[in-house]
Amino acid sequence: MMKRLSVLGSTGSIGTQALETCKKNNWQITALAAGRNVKLAEAQAREFKPLFVAMFDKAAADELKIKLADTDIKVYSGEEGVIAAAESDCDTVLNSVVGIAGLKPTLAAINKGTTVALANKETLVTGGEIVNRRLKETGVKLLPVDSEHSAIFQSLQGAPENSLKKILLTASGGPFYGRKRKDLENVTVKDALNHPNWSMGAKITVDSASLMNKGLEVIEAVHLFGVTADKIEVLVHRQSILHSAVELCDGAVIAQLGTPDMRLPIQYALTYPERADNAFRRLSLTDIGTLTFEKPDTETFKCLPLCIRAINEGGLAPAAVNGANEEAVALFLQGKIRFLQIADLVEKALAEVKNKRDFTLEDIFCTDKAARKLVRDSIF
Repeated sequence: MMKRLSVLGSTGSIGTQALETCKKNNWQITALAAGRNVKLAEAQAREFKPLFVAMFDKAAADELKIKLADTDIKVYSGEEGVIAAAESDCDTVLNSVVGIAGLKPTLAAINKGTTVALANKETLVTGGEIVNRRLKETGVKLLPVDSEHSAIFQSLQGAPENSLKKILLTASGGPFYGRKRKDLENVTVKDALNHPNWSMGAKITVDSASLMNKGLEVIEAVHLFGVTADKIEVLVHRQSILHSAVELCDGAVIAQLGTPDMRLPIQYALTYPERADNAFRRLSLTDIGTLTFEKPDTETFKCLPLCIRAINEGGLAPAAVNGANEEAVALFLQGKIRFLQIADLVEKALAEVKNKRDFTLEDIFCTDKAARKLVRDSIF
């Protein structure tokens, strides 16, 4: 039977690579969702012929509607359009939307009873408790796409229940590895986007530079694998070959290794529990020669310990740090704040945005708005 997929964030790095996998396997695309890249969305629509395309940006949707007027493909807009794509009649929804905007589509897919391949870490960072509750109630599968969480997931295959004792979560260290705060006072956007190993979107690349990405991944791992933050050890691994590992109750450590290529974890999530052949570059350990591991510099890169503090505080604290970071990174990319201010603003939000233990979906978005407003008010 042909697999049917809906791809959210189709014009981004993960989305475009996922569509490559779909093309190779001749899978059907039922819906696409993107932000504002009309040119690429049109090309994807014409190639994969989904029933409809959703553009988050209304002006982009209006333009795309005109460009696709000679086809039967419908065009939707806004958050409602993206949610409609998540609810389309398919086997798997791949969610690679950037930021908290991915939370509602994930919940929509779960409520529809559709398997979710999740590349949107903010879904679990901000709404992990609500998402896990709905997963338990519906029995829907949620499969991790992030390379680190896919590695953990793969390493746990066949492990007895309750045998996980510790997660070893690896980080490349980003473009500013080895630098101290004084060295980062005048770094530019171009510097922050110069990642040594991975090709990613702008927001996640800046998050990698600040180690915020690793902090968010700690929070995500807490919700994905049912551990507390103190059971997750972050290791800087410059080669990006060992994507993460697990330590089991008997002391055995099992890891997943591979070249730094997102196509493998994407493919695994889309073919799970099967494995499919491919033409991806193979790993040669003799060519690599040496694998190194060290502790992260949490004094220079404050975002990592701030995220750990947030998940330990619980409640809405993770939503506050995530919202503050999204707003701060956007301002940094616009050249309106310095790189080091990102962590300072995240810290301010964690301290000042009101927290509560019992919360609703609406509370999450209110907290997100409050954190963003705090960031803007602190700058302007």
